[in-house]
Formats: sequence, C-alpha cells, structure tokens
Amino acid sequence: MMVQLRLCVPADLSQAVLECCLAQTGTAETAHHRGASVVPPGDVITVQIARESAEELIGRLHVLRVPELGSISISSPDLVLSARADEAEASAPGESADSVIWDEVSRQTGEDSKLTWSYLAFLLIATQLAAIGIVTDSTIAIVGAMVVGPEFGPLAALAVGLVERKWRLIRASALALGVGFPLAMVVTAAAAWLSIPLGLFPLDALERGSAVEFIYHPGPYSLIVAALAGAAGMLSMISHRSSALVGVFISVTTVPAAGYVAVALVLGEYNKAAGSAMQLALNLVGIVSAAVAVLLFYRLIGKRVSPSRRRPTVGGRSLVSRRAR
Repeated sequence: MMVQLRLCVPADLSQAVLECCLAQTGTAETAHHRGASVVPPGDVITVQIARESAEELIGRLHVLRVPELGSISISSPDLVLSARADEAEASAPGESADSVIWDEVSRQTGEDSKLTWSYLAFLLIATQLAAIGIVTDSTIAIVGAMVVGPEFGPLAALAVGLVERKWRLIRASALALGVGFPLAMVVTAAAAWLSIPLGLFPLDALERGSAVEFIYHPGPYSLIVAALAGAAGMLSMISHRSSALVGVFISVTTVPAAGYVAVALVLGEYNKAAGSAMQLALNLVGIVSAAVAVLLFYRLIGKRVSPSRRRPTVGGRSLVSRRAR
C-alpha cells in the first residue's frame, strides 16, 4: 500500500525537505514543483512512499517544522502500477497492514469526538430504536440501534487522547459522551412516559422481554465482550477495515443499555435500571481500556521516530541545523 504526501514548504526549506524525502527508505517517487504554491508562497513536493515508512518520514518532517511553515497532505491512491513502488514496498520494514500513521489516527478520532448535532441526532435515534426494541422484545430493532449508534468515535478518541496525552482530545470526547448519553436517555424516557397513556406498550413490557435480558444482566462476559470489541474496533480504524467496525457496533450493548435505563426508570423497574446502567459502564470502560492497550502495543512494536531524539540527516549533516543557519 502506497501513501502520497503533498508538501507545501517555503523555498528556502525545500532542499532540506527534498533531501530528507529522498533519503527515506521506502520512497518510490519524488517530484519538486518550484514556486507552485501561491499561498503560502513556496514550493510543492509530492512523494509516493510505502505506508510502512510514512510515519518515520512524517516524524522527520515535523522536526523540520513543515506543518508550521507549510502543510502536509496525506492521501492513499486506490491503485499504483509501478515497478519502483513494488521495490519501495519490498525495501520498507514491516507490513503496510500493521503500520500506523499517528497523525492520521489523531485527526480521524478528533473529528469523530466532536459534540455535533449529527452525533446527537444519531445517538438519539439509536437510543429510541433500542427502547422500541426493548418494549417490543425485538432483537432486530436492538441490533439496528447498535449499528446506528455513533458512540465508538468518542470512545476511540478518548483512547487515543490517553495514549498520546492529548488533553484537548480527552476533554472533547468526554464531553461528547457525558452530554450525549444523558441527553439521549432523558429524551427516550420522555418518549416512553408519553407512550404509556397512548397505550403503545403495556406497563409489564419489561417482564415479557425474554430476548433482551442480556442488557440488564452484567457479568464477566460483558466486560470480556466489550474489551474484545474495543480491540477489534481500534484495529479496524488503524487498518481501515470498515466492515470489521460494523461488527464491533453489533457486538456491544452501550446504546441498548442506555435505552433500557430510560425505559426501566419510567416503569419503576429500578433494579433492572441499575443493572443496565452497570452494563453501560462496563462496556464503556472495557472498550476504552482495550483500545488503549492496542494503541500501546502498536507504539511498542512500531518504529516511530521521536522528533526530540532523532533529527533528519543526510550524509551525516543535520538538516535542522542547516535550516537554523
């Protein structure tokens, strides 16, 4: 798998950046367009590099302050037919499926962690679907609620924030979860309260729901399933396998548990409400803990360059010191 970097750099920095790109293992193609950037003024450099080597190169570009003085745009071509690209991938260490571009993960989870109207709408709809499935004893509606629920985005962002120590990301994801779930449960409880006098479901609806007992019966397997789902979800985000992420949504009961809390409180089933609240807490903790473990594992096995310890050099000369002069 090849990655294409488009670098916008000041003219006096372009030679150092170009040498850095050419010296990077796994680089297949490099193009230098002098004066191509108008705002900000400077050059444009495009690089095709094996995904396994992209993180190391990006780390070195951070040392050269390319994101501050210009920009780095990252994209993945759907198809690259090139003998040089094949040779570059063969020379790059590791496998592309196991490589992590940390800036990409941070940006992706950062976008998913924001408290937006669309996030709240999806969470409200999902919790309402779960509540309908609970009072009608319909597992199909509950599975639909699991798929619609957007909560994995903030959970993944919380894990990334903890590993990367990005407190702004932690606050944003905590806000999305702390506002989203209580609001969804309040709206669902209000809908359930209004539905009772309309005769939409009987008062003993929870007594008849044998198919949804797993929601308010937390146990050891609740945490185990949540941990496995959190690990699989983070792996699917890193490897860009969306189909696996859908399976993760179906396997955890965060949204159904929230819906059950709302309905049980309205019907006075406080023990079941407490059980489903515990189920919700176990799922949230299990998902985040497992996602953190996956990210830490990838940091240990990866060859990520630390900008504070390694400076890009060509021929033994520091490109950073040359820039400073």
